[in-house]
This record gives sequence, structure tokens and C-alpha cells, in this order.
Amino acid sequence: MTSFVVHRNGHPATADELTPLAFAGYAHFTAMQVRGGRVRGIDLHLARLRGASLELFGRALPDERVRELLRAALEGGPDDVSLTATVYSPVGEFTVGDAELDVLVRTGPPSSGPEGPLTLAAVEHERAVPAFKHVGEMAKTYYLRQAVGEGFDDAAFVDRQGRLSEASIWNLAFWDGESVVWPSAEMLVGTTMGIVRRQLDRLGVAQRVQEVTLADLPALTGAVVMNSWTPGIAVHGIGSVPLPAAPSFVELLHRAYETEPLTAP
Repeated sequence: MTSFVVHRNGHPATADELTPLAFAGYAHFTAMQVRGGRVRGIDLHLARLRGASLELFGRALPDERVRELLRAALEGGPDDVSLTATVYSPVGEFTVGDAELDVLVRTGPPSSGPEGPLTLAAVEHERAVPAFKHVGEMAKTYYLRQAVGEGFDDAAFVDRQGRLSEASIWNLAFWDGESVVWPSAEMLVGTTMGIVRRQLDRLGVAQRVQEVTLADLPALTGAVVMNSWTPGIAVHGIGSVPLPAAPSFVELLHRAYETEPLTAP
């Protein structure tokens, strides 16, 4: 059986095709977990790629073409994988051109993220063009390394207005004992976040969006991080502020996520 792959436009990528990308940094991507050859929230992944392509390149590939490329990368491989689809222009960066967009699809071992609970350093940082999942973000790894060096597990970002926005590769979510609280700030709205929000609506769970600062944390009763790996890993502290364990909150988010059906790409 074929194992993991790197495809460019539906075919195994060659070294000549990949070499220029090692020195490029203008592209966007989406990441997903494939289970049994199927994924959750494929509509959200397609919408993410379409919207980012229109913003970054002024054009987008048809959704069915993207799905065709995802299926090609999964064909003959393991049923359970991590998959990343990256869209870029072959004309490269620091230039503007009208070339057809290329898609690089990579598969690898499946992941469910770290076990947790996690503690997050509070770092003043705002991502460039935060609404899009784009490559070349050195700052995220830099602040992660700084946080670990200070005894934390990862970093949470605080914007210039003092609002918590997101973490290095995570969305944040909070619990007040009755409602899920989503932070209001400029950030990437993750696909897992989108899945969880619509399934919480279907389960009748209260949700609200509000600004959350470090000073607001003592009034909350739980926090998690989430990304394509997992719908919720408990966070037991941000900066110097401890947060209580909230196993029922984590379980609720996982239950909501698992309610989302798995579908073929």
C-alpha cells in the first residue's frame, strides 16, 4: 500500500517542483484530519481556500477541482491521515502574475494533538492578515519557543487593545458555566471552530462572542485550545492567571465536534 504522499496538482511532486517552494513564502493552506478516508467540515475547508485565494491572488480554483486533488492524494493511502492543502502561484512571491494556481497536497501520520492540560504564556502579538491561514509566520514558532523557555507549553496572543485573540496554532474558547465564550478580536476563524459552533447551535448550547482580556479570566470557569487536531484541549492557565479544570466543557466540545458527519472529500 502507498503510504504518505506529496502531490502537486494531482501527481507526485518532483524535487525540481518542490525546490523553489523551499524559498517561497506567499501561499495559503488548510489542514485537516482524515478518518476512514473522510473528513469533517469539507465545506469549511473549501470556503477557506476559495476566500483566501480570491484575497491573495484575485482568483480561485473551482471547489470540485480542489476536491479532485484531495481525492488523488488520498487514493491508495492509509485510511487515517493528516492532510494539508497549500495553494500558491507558480510565478512566486515579490511579483504579480496571472498564472493558474497550483495546489500542493501533503499527507502524513494522523494526529489528535497533545494530551494537555496546557499553560499558555500571554504575548503581545497580532498576526499579519489574520483572517487567512497563510505560510511564512515565523513569529508563531518564535513565541512558542520563548514560551516553552519560560516554562509554559505554548503562547496565547494579546492584541494592542489588550484582547486575547488566538494562540500560536490554536483558536481559544472559554466557558462561563452556562455558555461557550468566543473571543472577539482579529483572528483566524478555524474550521474546527466553525464545526463546533454550528453543532453547538444544533445541540441548543448557548454561545456568545465578546472581548476577553486577562482581567476577565478569573470570572470564567474553563478554557481550551482547538485546531484541526482536536476540538478541545484544556488550558489551566494563561500568563499568571490560573484557570479551573473544566472536564465537562472539554467533553461538550468533543461531543459537538463528533456530531459533525464525516464525508468524502
